[in-house]
Amino acid sequence: MRDREIRRPGIAVSGHVLARDMAFDSLGRFGVWRAFNGFGPEDARELEQLGYGALWLGASPPADLAAVEPLLEATETITVATSIVNIWASPAKETADSFHRIEARFPGRFLLGIGAGHPEHTGEYRKPYDALVEYLDDLDAAGVPAERRAVAALGPRVLKLAAERSSGPLPYFVPAAHTAKAREIVGPDALLATEHKVVLTDDTRAAHAVADGTVEFYLGLTNYASNLRRFGFADADLAVPPGDRVFDAVIAYGTPERIAARLSEHLDAGADHVAVQILGDNYLPALRTLAPLLTAKA
Repeated sequence: MRDREIRRPGIAVSGHVLARDMAFDSLGRFGVWRAFNGFGPEDARELEQLGYGALWLGASPPADLAAVEPLLEATETITVATSIVNIWASPAKETADSFHRIEARFPGRFLLGIGAGHPEHTGEYRKPYDALVEYLDDLDAAGVPAERRAVAALGPRVLKLAAERSSGPLPYFVPAAHTAKAREIVGPDALLATEHKVVLTDDTRAAHAVADGTVEFYLGLTNYASNLRRFGFADADLAVPPGDRVFDAVIAYGTPERIAARLSEHLDAGADHVAVQILGDNYLPALRTLAPLLTAKA
């Protein structure tokens, strides 16, 4: 497996390049994605010691970002990031106030990820691109630096927006082919941090038993299904229960070595960072097993 050249991104605004480079480096090559209320301080401390570079707080953490500071208090260097704050549920001004509160206590250790969520789950969901632009405008007005935020993105238009108005995009539930295309779209300087799901078993039937429900959930969401169609997946692949082709593209399973190789496909395709989401019970044992294989690539 080839090692992709480590990027040293910068932006044109004088004085921001160093800060942005440091923020990118602090993420490392692999982090951990979990619902925002699923991390405890002791977990955070152990994951930092294992060598993971970032904790990604999913499931739409509220604008007060109360879950962030206990994790930063318990650790020394790991980055805490949101993946993502939902722009429909969290007013930009309140989110910005929380960003500044965290930044004052833990300079440079928090990355604000925002996104528009899913049309099926948001009653106010309308014109998401325009709403994202307005939200980013509000964050600008509130003094949240572009290089300290990121944007959930799948399609070309939002990928470009993420690269232009933030540190870069945060793709979710995507195959490595999407990562390669996303890198083409955003260029060499944007942060590209993608999520990938893992089941630590080399039993194919056991992997399906754990992950089929999760895959079916996301295939039922228009934005994710449409995105997979862009990469050659047909209706038969996206049916319920999910076909092996789409399952194998979005779920990494097998031996620890095979899983590490699958996750590294995103790095080879152009990602700077992969957020690992463990499915099933006992996520920490799985991350302990994978850590020597993943953090050696950092």
